[in-house]
Parts: sequence; C-alpha cells; structure tokens
Amino acid sequence: MANVSVAAEWQLLGDRYYRKPDLYHPLRWKHIDLSRNKVACAPFGGPIALIRDDSKIVQLYAESALRKLRIFNSAGVPLSDTIWKNPGGRLIGLSWTDDQTLVCIVQDGTVYRYTAHAEPLEPNFSILGQEYLDENVVECVFWGNGVVCVTDACKVFSIADFKSKSPRPLRLADPAPEGIEELPHCVAVIEPQYTMSGNVEVLLAIGDGVVMVEEDEVQPLPLPPGDGPLQKMVVSGDGRFVASFTHDGRMAVYSTRFEKIFEYECESALPPEQLAWCGLDSVLLYWDDMLLMVGPSDEPVRYLYDEPIVLIPECDGVRILSNSSIEFLQLVPNSTVSIFKIGSTSPAALLYDALDHFDRRSAKADENLRLIRSSLSEAVEACVDAAGHEFDVSRQRTLLRAASYGQAFCSNFHRDRIQEMCKTLRVLNAVRSPEIGIPLSIQQYKLLTPSVLIGRLINAHQHLLALRISDYLGMNQEVVIMHWACSKITASLAIPDATLLEILLDKLKLCKGISYAAVAAHADKNGRRKLAAMLVEHEPRSSKQVPLLLSIGEEDTALIKATESGDTDLVYLVLFHILQKRQPLEFFGMIQARTLARDLFIIYARCYKHEFLKDFFLSTGQLQEVAFLLWKESWELGKNPMASKGSPLHGPRIKLTEKAHNLFSETKEHTFESKAAEEHAKLLRMQHELEVTTKQAIFVDSSISDTIRTCIVLGNHRAAMKVKTEFKVSEKRWYWLKIFALATIRDWDALEKFSKEKRPPIGYRPFVEACIEADEKGEALKYIPKLTDPRERAESYARIGMAKEAADAASQAKDGELLGRLKLTFAQNAAASSIFDTLRDRLSFQGVS
Repeated sequence: MANVSVAAEWQLLGDRYYRKPDLYHPLRWKHIDLSRNKVACAPFGGPIALIRDDSKIVQLYAESALRKLRIFNSAGVPLSDTIWKNPGGRLIGLSWTDDQTLVCIVQDGTVYRYTAHAEPLEPNFSILGQEYLDENVVECVFWGNGVVCVTDACKVFSIADFKSKSPRPLRLADPAPEGIEELPHCVAVIEPQYTMSGNVEVLLAIGDGVVMVEEDEVQPLPLPPGDGPLQKMVVSGDGRFVASFTHDGRMAVYSTRFEKIFEYECESALPPEQLAWCGLDSVLLYWDDMLLMVGPSDEPVRYLYDEPIVLIPECDGVRILSNSSIEFLQLVPNSTVSIFKIGSTSPAALLYDALDHFDRRSAKADENLRLIRSSLSEAVEACVDAAGHEFDVSRQRTLLRAASYGQAFCSNFHRDRIQEMCKTLRVLNAVRSPEIGIPLSIQQYKLLTPSVLIGRLINAHQHLLALRISDYLGMNQEVVIMHWACSKITASLAIPDATLLEILLDKLKLCKGISYAAVAAHADKNGRRKLAAMLVEHEPRSSKQVPLLLSIGEEDTALIKATESGDTDLVYLVLFHILQKRQPLEFFGMIQARTLARDLFIIYARCYKHEFLKDFFLSTGQLQEVAFLLWKESWELGKNPMASKGSPLHGPRIKLTEKAHNLFSETKEHTFESKAAEEHAKLLRMQHELEVTTKQAIFVDSSISDTIRTCIVLGNHRAAMKVKTEFKVSEKRWYWLKIFALATIRDWDALEKFSKEKRPPIGYRPFVEACIEADEKGEALKYIPKLTDPRERAESYARIGMAKEAADAASQAKDGELLGRLKLTFAQNAAASSIFDTLRDRLSFQGVS
C-alpha cells in the first residue's frame, strides 16, 4: 500500500487535503524578528525585503542603530543592504513589482525604488502630485506593477504601471461625499486585468458600507444587512471573490459585487493581523499565535505558531514566512492524493506499491501490475504528475522510478513525458537550493515561464546557473552571456583592459551572433573607452559597430569600417558625424583617400553644401570642379525670380561665369569649357546691356540665335548685327534668323529688300517657307520663281494651291513620282487631276518613269 507517513502530514478541510511542507528550515539569516520589521516578499519565490518598522517602539543596539533596508533570498541568505536615508516621513508600505523592483512609499507620497541589490533607481516622484503636498498617505495597496494610495483626506490615487519610463499618478474619484473625510476601515483592489473597464477598481469599506471607486465614478455596493462595517478585505487571485472580516467576528466570502457566498463565525471578534487567500479554495486568517484556514465546510483547520509569521500568497497556495523557517501551504494535488491517501487502492497507488515489492524482490509486484493493466497509463501519468508537485527530492525520485517501472509494461504511454518531467524537476531543484533561494512550485514555474526565471537568475547575478539552465533547456544563451559580460565590466574596474578583454572574449565566443557592440557600449558607459574600442573590433555587424565607434570617438576607424561595408547609409552617418566634430581641412584629409566616402560626400554637397564643396575641391587642387560649381551657381541664380525684375542678379552671374572661365583656363584639358564659359559671360553681358537699353527683361538666358531674332523683332538691327559679329555667326544662320524674324513681324518690304541685297547663301527656299507659314501666298509668289530646282518650285506652287504652275514645274523636272504625289494633293480638283494625268501619260510615252 502507499506510504502512510506522507498522508499523516496532511490536514483535511471539507473534502480536500492540504499540506504544509518546509521549504527552508532553518533560515540562513540571524537575529531577525519579523514583528519589528516591515516585510515585502516577492511572489514566485522572489526576494524578501526587511526594514525596521518606525511605527513601533523597539530596543536598539549599537549595531542596529542605523536603519537599513535589507534584502534576502527566500532561504534567508543576505543579498544586499543599504542605509535608509530617504526623507518624506514614515514608511507606509513597500512591495515588489513583477520585474522585482522594490517600491517604497513614504508618508508624504514620495515613491522610492530599488533593485534586488538595494541599488536606488532614479528618479523619485510623488504619487500625490504638486496639488496635494499638504496631505499624507495613510494606506497603500499594491498589485502586480501598480499601487493604490489613500490619503488622510480620503482621496484615492493610483499608479497603473511602475514599469513605464515615467509612471503617471492618477487621482480617482472621491469615495466620500463632499465635506466628509471619513477614512476607510480597509481597502482592497481588483486588478485591471479582471475588470470590464480595463482599469483598476478600488473597494473601500467606509462606514457600514462598501464603495467601488474608479477614475471618474463611485459606485456603492449592496453589502448584506448586518455585515458592516468590514474590518479586513482581500480579493482572490482570479479577481472573482472578496474575503472579508466583519465587525462582529465573521469571515465572509462575497462575489466582487458583494453577493454573499458563505461565511464562518470566528472565535474572536478581533480582526486578524493578516487575511489572505490560499489558492482559490480557502482563506487564511492570522492572529497573534494562530493561523486559521477556512473553507466552504463548517470545520476550519488551525495551525499554532509561537513566533510571528508573514503570509505570502502565490497562485497555488501561500508561503508562510517566520523568524526561523519558510513553509508552503497548498492544496494536495489529486495525483498525490490518489497515491498516498491512507487505504488508497487507485491504479497509481498500486503501481507505487508494486515498485516497493519489486525492490524487495516480491512476486506481489507482478500481481499489482496485473490488477491495473487496463489503467496502467493513467497510473504512470499520476506518478509523473505527483513527482512534479513534490519538493522532497527523494520522493520525486521514487515517484519517477514508479512511473518508469510502469512505463516498461505500458505500450501506449507517451515516453517523452517522464523525460520532460525530469528536466523540469532538475531545473526546479537547482533554483530551490538555499544558495539560490527560489522555491518555485511546478505550477508557479509554468506560469512564470523558463525565460522569465532565467531573467531573474541573471538579475540576481546567478549567471552560471542561468547559463547551464539555458543550455539544458535548449534556449538562447545570448541574454545570459551579455548580462554576465556587462556585470563583469562593472565589477572589474581594477582589472587591466587587455586582461579583462581576454576574460570577456573567452565567454562571448560561446554564443554565435552575440552583440559585441552592446557590451562595448556598456564598457564605454563605465568609463572603459579603450576596452570598448577593443571589444567593438570583434563586432561582425557594421550596422552595430560603426555607431558605437562614433560614440567612443573612433571616427577614423568608423569611416574605415563603414566604407568597407559598402553601406551608403552608414557612410553618410559617419560623414555627418565627422562634419560636426572636425575642422574642414581635417575632414577633407580623412575622406580624400577613401573613394566611396569622397564620392558620397560630393553627391551630398552638390545638393546642399556648395561652398563647403568648393573648399574641398580647392584644398585638393581640383580647380575645374570649382569652375563647374561656379558655373552651376550662375545658372541657378538665373532661375531666381529676382533675375527677371530689373536684373539685379545679372552682375553676380557674370562674375561667377568669368571666375569659372579663369579657373578652366588654368588647365589645358578644359579648353572647350574655358571658351564656352568666356562666351557665356560675354553673352550675358550683352544681354544685360540689351535689357537695360530696351527696358525689357527678355534677353538674359536666351541663346545667341534667340537674342539675334529678338533684336530684329524689336527693330534693333544694329544690335542684332553686333551680336552676329561678336559671336561670329555664319551667314547662312544669319539669313535664316533674319528671314523668319522679319516674317514674324510681317515686315514684307524689309524681307524683299533683304532678299535683293545679294544672292542669299541659303537660296530662296527659306523666303518661301517663311511667307507660306505666315499664310502670305502673294508674298511667297515673289520668291517661288527664283527657286532653281523645279521640284522645289512644283512643291511650293502646290502648297499655295496653284495646280497648273505646279504641274508645269513638275513636267520640267520630268519626275513621274512627283506628279503622282501632286495629283494626290489636288485629288478633289478634277481639272487639276486631269492635268497631272495628261503630263504623266506624256512622260510615260517619252520613257520617263
């Protein structure tokens, strides 16, 4: 049968069993009296903070005259301490947040925060704000990462999340009517995750009733008659129930809307010192020497103590801290009950008993297995589950052996289940050791998750164990090694940089892809700039390496690494940084030898830093590049709206172009550019003079041809001739420009006169074209007969609609194809078509195609 001594340690509450195993006994601390201290215990087996309670009169000894904030692990091993020097009045409350930050609130509302190593965190702030500095905090209730405070004027304030960068205090609605400042008898909090609104809801027992306070609303709750006033209240872990202690000595459980579920009449009407939920099935009440556990059944369970205790609620029970030990009161799991309950004949109990017979070489082992063959997989699962809930290592081992023994005869059991449980228990047993002091149950471990557990281990500087667990569970070790490296740098100020580098690299290389840059940044933050520079050399990712090199002043190396990476964004990052830090000549020297950096700088400077780019080109002797920049500036000045209003910018433009010409002339390779800049400057000057004389801003930035054409259109033939002569415009171009300019202003007499000055070098075809485009057929007739090519005459006659003359000219050309095209032109004119047909027939007869 199952082990009787195990069940003898249990207590029966209704139909459920509870047990209270020792987690650590005795505790490692010395001369600690919980009754003289304010105590804060972190959930999930976290650290314990103690500080002398300044509201109590205690005898002080020389060594304890200084008030200290002391932090221990759950086994009582000292972790750290610091002298409490914080002003603000009496300490009202302290508690741990989910990320194990210790929050302390003093009487004037100031919030002080500490790490698990008693290191203060900045900044401090007030939960009351500037408007209520004359009020004092009288009570505070913590939850998760938040707190609710009540002042002596019955105002309620809340902080929803201490993890935010700047926690924001929020004043809730006033619970008491205006003018009444009655303080609540007790306060409880329903966490935001369990409320419909998603905001914290505060329950206050005021007078004979209970009110629920939110940000902008106060809602009275219907407390059953005769139950008020309530002396103590506490909300269950799932936010569904409220346990309370009434004024007449009854413990009552309500829903959160205060519908009574059950009550128990206690022996004493004095309110208990502590009231806490044990899981979701029972409530604990602690008086000076007795702990009472009450459930839905009539008969409670009593535990007697001769020393003060602190109740620490967990998700699956309550840890009980005393001066000398820490225990865990929990509901006995069903799997454990099925195995160890006195007289149990469940399959799991028979399997456990079969192992005992097997060890004694008894045939009864086989008999037990035959009895449970159909339920063997359930029995194995129960043994595995019971092993997970045990804190005693030898009992874990025995249960797992029983499961393994049964598995050998069970073909349908998931064989990895025992291996997974072994892994979990090895992790739990490792962190439960007194040196680590994290007494997690398996349910707490699953809720906390392994990654969070590893985070807590590294925050406690238990890096070796964290690394081994990470490796054992197949998790990423980078977080552990990174934290270790940063902690090592902080704690090793006396170790030379080279020696410390070897120590760090020896561990950092264990994890591929680890960020050396992050470790180097921490070294730089701690004043180890040389070490940071050596570390960052090992960073393979340029995107992380380069910014850090810049932050530690290694601009030259950063530029080398950025250019080697080929990442233009990184190169620009370095260039802009150096631009702000270095003198121009020094900057130019740095980029001159690095092609990518130089080219990217030039591309950027061409758009945004012309003057700076000119300095760069001058410093490197690239005069032609400076000339191009000057010329570009001249063009851009021409785009300025001011350039078309009285031309105040033409002077600077001319000077810029002349400077460009002078610089181009310094080199033989840019003769063309030099000549072009010279002529451009000359043209700008002439155009500027023309605009001044004509008082019309229409010349600058036009071409030579357009300038000549505009002069002729304006009737300024002398200026047009001057431009022609100055820029050596050819006769042919001159004729083209003047012909079409005169046609534009329809000065036909001048055009005819111009045609007779001498034989035109371009012939008379342009005269004809200009007249036809101006729709002056009569003027065109003056010049068509002068065309020497009969084909041109024929086409010109055709364009002005003279079919017979076009046909005669085409016949002179003896071109049948031309006659065909002309016929198509006059297709709608029957007489003209007849003429073209006759001529084509004649040419065909003569043998001309």
